[in-house]
Amino acid sequence: MKLDFKDRTAQLIAIIVVMALALGITAYFVFSKDKQITEMQEQYTIDKAELEDEYESISMQYEGFKFSVENDSLLYKLENEQAKVQRLMEELKVTKATDQAEIRRLKDELGTLRKILKSYIQQIDSLHRLNEELKADNVQISKRMKETTRTLNVVSEEKKQLTEKVSLAAKLVATNVSIKAVDARGRTQKRLRKSEQFLISFTISRNITAEPGERTIYARIMQPDGSVLTKNPNYRFPFENKEIAYSSMRITEYGGEETGVALYYDIDEFLMPGTYKVDIFADGSHIGSSTLQMED
Repeated sequence: MKLDFKDRTAQLIAIIVVMALALGITAYFVFSKDKQITEMQEQYTIDKAELEDEYESISMQYEGFKFSVENDSLLYKLENEQAKVQRLMEELKVTKATDQAEIRRLKDELGTLRKILKSYIQQIDSLHRLNEELKADNVQISKRMKETTRTLNVVSEEKKQLTEKVSLAAKLVATNVSIKAVDARGRTQKRLRKSEQFLISFTISRNITAEPGERTIYARIMQPDGSVLTKNPNYRFPFENKEIAYSSMRITEYGGEETGVALYYDIDEFLMPGTYKVDIFADGSHIGSSTLQMED
């Protein structure tokens, strides 16, 4: 029996409704999955931050105890344990929040450190009780405790300042930045008419928190009138939400250790005497600068 037009229309509508429902359910599950992943990544980041705070707390406790312990043997052990805490803190800083295996290992290490710290606290408490029983130099003990408190306040303030710099810890820094003019034989010149190139050299400082890999380094030479030397108007790079011109660039491999870098700019245009300034950029940040006085 053939279906009339109305029946076929009803069937088509039913199919469309079913497909729409299926599509909606699929979209809902995809959205939910993405949301779960995002929430999980955010939680990983929070967990890592909390773990860093816990390590810092233990380190601060060791620092405080060092000022109140007179037993040389115990002091030596405390310093060794604090050094271990500092080493693990450095490992935690360079560990990605999503590396859960490494995070778990560092959490386990933290548990061990707490047990060790507890044993030292007990030893220190015993020494203090003994000092009380022997009535040994209460004035000096009180004075040292006050000094410890002041020192902890200083350390706490330094830690606060250091925390503010953590976001900049991975930033590269260029030291010993130098710009000079040289002739065709590479000899340094003071006069522009004898110069063939500007030679820019510097050292990228050691930074174990910076991610290793290739870095694009830009040098920007500014003339005395404020204009930038460039060979092509398209030679531009992003900086502070805008595109600015550069004079020379180089891609260099950086592995966290001190790295020397040199860039060149060929002088084939008329240049005016005066003060020339070079600014060095990497990873979207200004990392160093220097100036050069040139004669005609």
